[in-house]
Amino acid sequence: MALKKSQKSLKDWTKQKWRTKSGKKSSETGERYLPEKAIKKLTAAQYAAGTNRKRKAMKQGKTKAKYTEAEAKAFLSATNRKRKKKTKKKGG
Repeated sequence: MALKKSQKSLKDWTKQKWRTKSGKKSSETGERYLPEKAIKKLTAAQYAAGTNRKRKAMKQGKTKAKYTEAEAKAFLSATNRKRKKKTKKKGG
């Protein structure tokens, strides 16, 4: 029996071993939650920059923060995805 798209997505997510660098909850530490491979690809400074961005967003009451450029590259590489091309909006 073939898996539904949502089931496949969850299975893939589990294989990626998402976590924080410290292993503690992101809500407690303010750290970024990333796949293990992405965390290993980032330098300490890159991870710290992402953590600072996440903490700043949390202080503003947000639950999400945009990835830094380094985090985005590491995430895409770790999850075997490609960056989506930006499309220009017509008009406006």
